[in-house]
Amino acid sequence: MGLLPRITALDPDPRRPNAVRIEIDGARFGAVPQDLVSAEGLAIGRELDEALQGRLGGAADVEGAYRTVLRALEVRSYARGDLARRLLRKGHPRVAVEAALQRVAELGLLDDAAFARNYVQTRAAKGRGPSRLTRDLLSMGVERSVINRALDAEWPEGSDRSAVPLALARKRAAQLGALPRQTKRRRVVAYLARRGFSGREISEMVDKVV
Repeated sequence: MGLLPRITALDPDPRRPNAVRIEIDGARFGAVPQDLVSAEGLAIGRELDEALQGRLGGAADVEGAYRTVLRALEVRSYARGDLARRLLRKGHPRVAVEAALQRVAELGLLDDAAFARNYVQTRAAKGRGPSRLTRDLLSMGVERSVINRALDAEWPEGSDRSAVPLALARKRAAQLGALPRQTKRRRVVAYLARRGFSGREISEMVDKVV
């Protein structure tokens, strides 16, 4: 029977408080929480059986995924589903990804409802309509009920939803110049549809400006 691997170094991780870097048989193994080091009674020279290696490996996977999440969120906000897909593409194990995302959510750094509200508010101000916003958010893994609440907050029932598409229609119609009316109308309607505005109300609006 071969010798069991041994811990050859335990060093505080300078990049993460309360984390410890582990070396096994002289090779870097990964970083795990200090609490786990204490709970398992880890020390230099400790032999690692298969079960303990598995526990440490799982903890190191979660720590690695967690750090990737934090780096991503330093750049911009994400929907949870979108961030999960990105981590999986980077090769992080699914179980570790879910655990890391849960840790971040518990810190208040990952909230699909807040993400959807901000996404709708900022993109609506740039001329995106409800259907385009819905498609965008669905593609990021946001639940439809969450999207609907964000849309309702931006365009409450009874509010005037015509100002933005009307301004876009007028601007686009002016850009198209002296094209035949039906051609111009078709292009303006298609333009608004790409921006996420559609339906009978939009069609009637275009008729007024073309």
